[in-house]
Amino acid sequence: MIKVNIGYFADGPWSHQALEKLNSDKSLEVKFICARNDKPDSILKAMAKEYEIDFLTHNDINSSEFFSIVKGYNCDLFVSMSFNQIFKSHIINLPKLKTINCHAGKLPFYRGRNILNWALINDEKDFGITAHFIDDGIDTGDIIIQRCYPITDKDDYSTLLLRAYSGCSDVLFNAIKALQKNSFQTIDQASIHPRGFYCSARIEGDEVLSWNQKSREIFNFVRSICNPGPQARTFLGKREIQINKVRYIEDAPTYKGIPGAVIGRGQTSYLVKTADSFIEVLEWTGEMPRIGDRFK
Repeated sequence: MIKVNIGYFADGPWSHQALEKLNSDKSLEVKFICARNDKPDSILKAMAKEYEIDFLTHNDINSSEFFSIVKGYNCDLFVSMSFNQIFKSHIINLPKLKTINCHAGKLPFYRGRNILNWALINDEKDFGITAHFIDDGIDTGDIIIQRCYPITDKDDYSTLLLRAYSGCSDVLFNAIKALQKNSFQTIDQASIHPRGFYCSARIEGDEVLSWNQKSREIFNFVRSICNPGPQARTFLGKREIQINKVRYIEDAPTYKGIPGAVIGRGQTSYLVKTADSFIEVLEWTGEMPRIGDRFK
């Protein structure tokens, strides 16, 4: 089998399992690892040292200086896994097998950032992981392999992350092996949907919870940014409260009231009115609120 030399642009847990899998296949060789320049991944750096792989960083991978550096590695394929710079055409096309990306989204939908959070917010029943060629757009290149993974009401951001870490490793490895064997058929994203959609990065302030939503929407919002995310934030007077987990009550009656009002409490939880019914708050910071208190 023809050996494939790989340049690995990577960051975070997404990339660690995948690197282990690539390194275990003797027909694949990672020639260098290029980490994010602003905050290089210390675990990746340690893995590079262990596996005797060159570890690089650069503030502009599209510069002529960086091009000269990576050209000397004679890579057959560049791979991006959670990397944070946009590849330009001269870098994309440098290796003979071009450049591919592994994206935790069901392309052409869920392009962009913070995809697992957005999938939960949108009450999706599954999420996708896609290996695709990189082109001049953002997550718009032809699909090599795509796999879907179920989402149930027992899932939250933490469970999806764990599933995505292993799923990205599997999908990326299988895509590389398909390229190595020349046994793949790409899918034009436009053949799935002519437009798809893009998700913006979530920023500080987006975690503030609006109680003037339906209970199902609040349930999805809270679980979408639970630990290890920033957690949903609300206010009781001037005091900020973090809410990490709520329970959606399917048979809760629909009625008009004051969204954000505390309407009941038990020993370890309390009920809050929503736009349509109410939800049960299970994990939060601070003291138990009183019935009649109002979150803003």
